[in-house]
Amino acid sequence: MSHNELSAVTLGGKGSSLSSSSVYATATGQAQIRIDSSALDRLSSTPSLKQKITIPEFLTLEETRAFLTVLLNKLLLCNSSKQFPLWISESLNSNRKSFQFEEEFDVTKDEHSLLINNECSAVLGVSSVLEYQSVVLSVFADVAAAFSCEALKADVTVFNLMDSGDGHSSKEEVAVASDMRTLLNGSKFVGKEKVPSIVKIRKVHGIIRKNVKSVHSTMRVELNSGHKLGEIELGSEHDVCTVLLPLAMALRELGEFSFARAQSNLSAIGSEDLKSSIGEIFGKQCPTDASLISSFNESLHLYSGRVYDKFAHEINVLFRLVWKIVAWELVTAYAVLEAADLNEKIENVRENGETSKVDKKKKKAVLGKGTSSILALIKDRLQSEKKSDAENSRLLETWVADFLSFLDLAKLEFNEFLLKVKDVLESNESRRLPKLPKGTRDFSKEQMTIRKEAFSVIEEVFERHGATALDTPVFELRETLMGKYGEDSKLIYDLADQGGEQLSLRYDLTVPFARFVAMNGLPSLKRYQIAKVYRRDNPSKGRYREFYQCDFDIAGPSENMAADFEVVRVLTELLEELKIGDFEIKLNHRKLLDGMMQICGVPPEKFRTICSSIDKLDKQPFEQIRKEMVEEKGLTAETADRIGTFVKDKGHPLTLLSKLKQEGSAFLENAGSMDALNELEILFNTLDKSKRLDRVVFDLSLARGLDYYTGVIFEAVFKGEAQVGSIAAGGRYDNLIGMFGSKQVSAVGVSLGIERVFVIKEQQLKDQNQVIRPNKTDVLVSILGNDVTLAGELVGELWDAGVKAEFLVNKRRQKHFDHAKDSKIPWMILVGEKEIKDGTVQLKHLEAGSDVKYDIPRETFVEELRKRLNP
Repeated sequence: MSHNELSAVTLGGKGSSLSSSSVYATATGQAQIRIDSSALDRLSSTPSLKQKITIPEFLTLEETRAFLTVLLNKLLLCNSSKQFPLWISESLNSNRKSFQFEEEFDVTKDEHSLLINNECSAVLGVSSVLEYQSVVLSVFADVAAAFSCEALKADVTVFNLMDSGDGHSSKEEVAVASDMRTLLNGSKFVGKEKVPSIVKIRKVHGIIRKNVKSVHSTMRVELNSGHKLGEIELGSEHDVCTVLLPLAMALRELGEFSFARAQSNLSAIGSEDLKSSIGEIFGKQCPTDASLISSFNESLHLYSGRVYDKFAHEINVLFRLVWKIVAWELVTAYAVLEAADLNEKIENVRENGETSKVDKKKKKAVLGKGTSSILALIKDRLQSEKKSDAENSRLLETWVADFLSFLDLAKLEFNEFLLKVKDVLESNESRRLPKLPKGTRDFSKEQMTIRKEAFSVIEEVFERHGATALDTPVFELRETLMGKYGEDSKLIYDLADQGGEQLSLRYDLTVPFARFVAMNGLPSLKRYQIAKVYRRDNPSKGRYREFYQCDFDIAGPSENMAADFEVVRVLTELLEELKIGDFEIKLNHRKLLDGMMQICGVPPEKFRTICSSIDKLDKQPFEQIRKEMVEEKGLTAETADRIGTFVKDKGHPLTLLSKLKQEGSAFLENAGSMDALNELEILFNTLDKSKRLDRVVFDLSLARGLDYYTGVIFEAVFKGEAQVGSIAAGGRYDNLIGMFGSKQVSAVGVSLGIERVFVIKEQQLKDQNQVIRPNKTDVLVSILGNDVTLAGELVGELWDAGVKAEFLVNKRRQKHFDHAKDSKIPWMILVGEKEIKDGTVQLKHLEAGSDVKYDIPRETFVEELRKRLNP
């Protein structure tokens, strides 16, 4: 690029801001400085002091130019004269190779303050260069790693990571995995080799991206903040270096794993001569683990001593080492993948003058769509170089030097290459996979197997208790849902107005059930429903925006506490038969809570909102809840403290109940509380006789935030290692159905949060190393050849007989066995030329071993197979 073609970086204009990429462009001479005329008009201060510019001697030329660019921008933001900014811009634009200034300049007080405290500008300048380079490195490292995956025939299933939707998967790791899949899409070179340095790519490269973003956020502020006169202690340089330190750690780790892959690539080069020759150059030129550790330790020492400008410079030194290692990773991976091509081009001469024999058979590489496009770009660049006779005599050294020279990020041609790489990553042709909305997830065949088994257990329990199935629309009129959930109403998903109706996605299954009962004028109904509900919530582990609920409800009159007992009993059966492990059911009564509110002096209009605060006690300490009740919800400190004396009570149901009914208990003086205690006594005694009371804990802090509860409330909590929170909840709601304008119908129900149960079940299977069989296929009909009609005839007979069967038509015998093994199919009907000729089929029992086989007449094979399937 000629001097006249250089781009311009304009400083000082209205609304203009300096970015790290602009600083890097001026630092590397790819852009010239232009000061906006309006900025010059503002600079009118009269110099009153003399000051010399001191440039830290350890700064490279590139870092010095970055330092001066930042200093110039700071001058334009403060009370500066015209002379000094103009002089700096002219010096930068002159493209000089040295910036050591001996003369003193006439400066203002602000300029003097900036110059004597120039550490800040030095740190910001070097950090700008680092930020830009690290962004480029994050792309370049992915490319080099993708080529290593193919060179090492590595297992790349680690890149199948998708956003889990629950807020617990690293956004950057997911992005790295997505880019790696894009680069390797369609590759026939990746294999099944478990390579530790490949497995780490997702996490290590993700951390680099995360830290670069953190540096960017800080730099965007600090580059464009004005200088305050006298500001010395813990200024911008401290803030920037605080985010540079994690970047340094991430760079060191990236370098270590890249170096490991480069060494593995060297070992994988097929030609011994080529391996030896490149290995020799690699040993001389590639930085080592030791150099990375030494540079990182030096930067750590400088950070501890608060020598921030040298610290930033040392991280830049570390970056250069890492860049060289990553470049060598790409070179060595290229050498593996293109060994035959290199052997044809590069003359390896032995010491005795004889030319070594090389395998001229070129293996046609089927690389990934992304890597093959990038490989073509690299080849095009390397082949465009014309070599002299002298260079041809040492062609390998020249080729390596040319390759590494091309990978110099300060060169414009590498920047052009990088833009093409980004095009490859973003191209539709490379089929970047779409993403899921937050708070949602797909279910694999193995997960669906777990779900189907769980739903089967749940339906069995519900139907054992005489419940009938019900289904309701996924959306309701907004007016149906509003006013039923208290503070949680803000989590309802509203839909766009379509046809004049205000609609919302259902928040739970209870309100739609109440609407159904009221709308149809039903006096009673015992029903269950398993369906999806939607909440505009913040995703977390086991918490989604779209999820299944499994509801069991009893509406209509019954003996006092009879329905409540049955619902709690159903919940215990569900959790025991799902075999999730240890759990407990926390139980309370809404009338007891309301009585407690009255006793403590809470105004009636604040009952529900205070209950909502109390309900958080399982996640937050009382001190935090107390602060919320007093500062946000307007309770007096005395009232909040009195609530605290009650809500800390919990224990064995009958023991705590006895305590609350003792003479002198404040609850005995409240009519609502007395009703609650009497009802709980019936419930606890019934559960005790039913041998289920040991699962229940009487907990006065349980409040359940939903407004529609009127009596018993309960919540099931998993007590195992998986932190999933509440897994089921419910209670009595006697007024909800009547809210729809019909007569009051009492009701009680429970809702199982099945998604959290799945989290527990999946973790159990993982801990036990159990493999899920995703299908129920009993037999694979394997036709060795291409006779689809024969396959259709045989498998058709099996399907007609009710046998679960699949078929496969393929000439390769191993394909059939691999499919049966992957799908865990226990039996195989194998038919080849011999069987067709003999009028038989070969029946193999794969679970007993591949050599356990039976030759069965063609006409009786279905009957014989059924005998073995159902002995």
